[in-house]
Amino acid sequence: MIRHFVCINNKPHATRFTMPDMAEELVKPLSSVDLSKDQDPDVLKSEGNALFSSGDYTGAIKLYSRGLKNCPENSTEAATFYKNRAAAYLKLEKYQKVIEDTSLALEITPSDVKALFRRCQAYEKLEQFNEAFKDARAVNHLDPSNSAIKPILTKLSVKVQEMAKEKASTVSKVKTMFDYLLGDDTTAENRLQAANNIVVLAKEKAGAELIMSESGITKLLAAMKLEKNEEISLAAIRAFGELCKNNIPRTKLILKEIGLPFFIENLNSNSETYVNAVEYFIQVILNVLSGMDIREGKKRDRKLVKDLENESIIDAIMGILVKNVSSRVMSAMGRDALLEVIMKNVEYEALNWEIKLVQMDGLWGLLEVASELQEIHYESSMRITGRTLDHVAVALERIYYGMDCDKNREEYRNKVMDFINDKLRGPDIENKVRATTTITALLKGPLDVGNFCLGQKGIVEMMLAMASSDDELQQRVSAEAIIAAASKKDKCTSIISMGTDILKKLYQSKNDNIKVRALVGLCKVGSSGGFDASIKMFSEGSSLKLAHACRKFLINPKKDKDLRKWAVEGLSYLTLDADVKEELIEDKKAIEALIELTKTGDLSVVYGCVTTLVNLTNSYDTEEIIPELVELAKFAKQHVPETHVKDAKEFVDKRVKSLVECGVTIALVALAKTESKNSKELISRVFNAICEHQELRGAVVQQGGAKVLVNLALEGTDKGKLTAAQALSRIAITINPEVAFPGQRCAEVVRPIMALLHPDCKGLQNFEALMALTNLAQVSPSVRQRILKDAGITKVEEYMYEDHEMLRRAATQCIANLMVSDDVVRLYAMPNNDRVKFLVLISDDEDFETCKAASGALAMLTGVSRKACKKIFDTKSWLEILCKLSASSDKDICHRGVAIVHNLIHANRTCAEKVIETNLLEILMALTRPEVDDVPQKMMINFAVNHLLL
Repeated sequence: MIRHFVCINNKPHATRFTMPDMAEELVKPLSSVDLSKDQDPDVLKSEGNALFSSGDYTGAIKLYSRGLKNCPENSTEAATFYKNRAAAYLKLEKYQKVIEDTSLALEITPSDVKALFRRCQAYEKLEQFNEAFKDARAVNHLDPSNSAIKPILTKLSVKVQEMAKEKASTVSKVKTMFDYLLGDDTTAENRLQAANNIVVLAKEKAGAELIMSESGITKLLAAMKLEKNEEISLAAIRAFGELCKNNIPRTKLILKEIGLPFFIENLNSNSETYVNAVEYFIQVILNVLSGMDIREGKKRDRKLVKDLENESIIDAIMGILVKNVSSRVMSAMGRDALLEVIMKNVEYEALNWEIKLVQMDGLWGLLEVASELQEIHYESSMRITGRTLDHVAVALERIYYGMDCDKNREEYRNKVMDFINDKLRGPDIENKVRATTTITALLKGPLDVGNFCLGQKGIVEMMLAMASSDDELQQRVSAEAIIAAASKKDKCTSIISMGTDILKKLYQSKNDNIKVRALVGLCKVGSSGGFDASIKMFSEGSSLKLAHACRKFLINPKKDKDLRKWAVEGLSYLTLDADVKEELIEDKKAIEALIELTKTGDLSVVYGCVTTLVNLTNSYDTEEIIPELVELAKFAKQHVPETHVKDAKEFVDKRVKSLVECGVTIALVALAKTESKNSKELISRVFNAICEHQELRGAVVQQGGAKVLVNLALEGTDKGKLTAAQALSRIAITINPEVAFPGQRCAEVVRPIMALLHPDCKGLQNFEALMALTNLAQVSPSVRQRILKDAGITKVEEYMYEDHEMLRRAATQCIANLMVSDDVVRLYAMPNNDRVKFLVLISDDEDFETCKAASGALAMLTGVSRKACKKIFDTKSWLEILCKLSASSDKDICHRGVAIVHNLIHANRTCAEKVIETNLLEILMALTRPEVDDVPQKMMINFAVNHLLL
């Protein structure tokens, strides 16, 4: 087994050379039948059977399906097609389809042993052991001489008996738990224990069925009303969630019994644990009804959703969520939970609620929330947390960017302006404050809409007038709006040009709340040159002075968290300047204060903290500087960005190591709970910058970073997911995957890492992904199976054709580790493909490690597959290559060459004769001489020689 502990810094170029015959063969379907022509059922059956024998099960299914259309219904011929198609589905592990086809076959021919046997196998795989046992017993009765069914029947008999005992025990447990839960004489402690035990029982298939048959939903609801105990209610909600999982009929029944108002009533709580449980319950229901599962990479099942449209269940849930998001009586935590559910499901890739929300006035409710201020409470105010406005900004952004055409986007913008104009028509100052706060939220979310609002007549003038007033509230709100507006200088030049002077004036305020906001505004304006060292918005040294002021707010323990949050946001802009980065990293108190602030997990500080860390680690995107283009730009008198000397690699590496020593990994883990996809991308960037250093990867794993990276690689922006996947690859290269990703997580990392095997990814990402997959391939059969899923083998093989030596080597080593899989062996042994031929050719590669990996894979393959042994002779230069391998001065390659020859000799008489006709025998005999004392496989060579001589 191959383990990698290397890293490269160069970028392999992804240009491929073409090998038409073999490259096309790798992707060409085995079926060469023209399926567009109607053919005789007998011909279709014969050709389908041929494809089945060759391993092309998908092609066989197409032909069997066509045969069904061309033969009479309910005929014995149709039964045969159903039975044969079921056999192909069985090979593809589509067990439900096996049951459907075999059941149809048995309706026509009830005593068909093969159909019964195949259905028995499918039932067993789906853990429907009672049904499997019935079919196995029927097969044994119809064909007593069938030796294949007897061990299965024995195994199923034991399993059924165990299930019967377990069911009897479970029945008793369920009844006992409900007796305790609703009993008059039960103590509060025993009642709670019974409720928690019901949750455990609901996770089991038998337990869930028995709870439903015992009117469990009604009883759990009664327990919630009887006790008014939050812990018992929490257990009941968790039980409901477990009962709903993966079961649509049960979910519908539960929804009917509890009613939609149940969600709102139970979300209206101040307990975070309780609210989280209700939110999870709602998401489980939506996942079940839509067939969606983000963690498993499953998007909504459109057919399933369409089938449920008539019942309007999903739309009814959406309606009650958006209706109550702006409810004045909803708790702050409950409101956040409603916003999170909307955020998770609003996008096209989820439940596609965007247009519906705009059309049914859900957008208006979200804007009402966006107009709230946490610190200021009017009589009509809602209860919100520090995270609420960030949540609503993200929700507004996702809705806008989900609009599928300009007409819908225009409708969105018009509805936003209707809302703002409605506020501005009010005579009170509260209305102006709310309108300005809404625009600030839009500038943090759908920026285009925020800028559209700023462009309307009188809006900018109103905000500037508020900033110039003596009222603290108006100053604060307008300062925040100016800060948000400064992100797009070209679209709001008036507010920046006029606002800068106002910010300077506000910075002189004795009120810290006003002063810190003005400070952030100045920081944002001063950093508009980005990392271009040649652009300075303010005079020399001003950025350092502003950064010093931010650090004073940050490290002062007397300042409240809100002020420190604003100080960090100021640093997030100023740290584009390399001088500020170096001064900040040397200020240990400031760095420790920054990390302590992030460790709190307060999602309202996410953006400022993570952006500062991205700047310190230089993990933002930078364009590659091509010297020729720089010279051309200078000649054309165009501005050329300059990189600061303190942004060189040695400075960046030092900053990264300093951050890790201060515990930045723990801070990133805390912040990763955010629902903002952009923030998740920034967190992924920082993790990846840390994982670039081999010696720091252990700290990432030790402090929980690997688990977080798996989540980041599955959810977020496309760029963020790939960045997190690259960090996972780097961890898997140098740390034992079983240690870094214990349990099921080893299989979970495969899909995101496989995403890096894409032509659009950089060569370094391709290379690191291949090395990571090589190490993962030796973990377990289940991980190897996960790699093979979704054409994984083909993706890896493509890189064996690369010009770049490192990519070719890594791909070949990955294939060598995958060769222990029976499925890979079958794939290589199939007729009509050149996989074995190419493996022989690449065994003669100039790169030593590639040669060793390819010959090792070939040795393993020929050791278990006679078909693969035969295919070696399809390569014209097979003899030359085997001679070079067997006569190699390197012991490892020599061993592999001899092993291949040994396997060919023992494959069959034909292969042995082809070998003995060559001079390979002379090489083997030379290796057995006494003076050749460094060949460890002499016994095998002697055995092979003796076999040849015989």
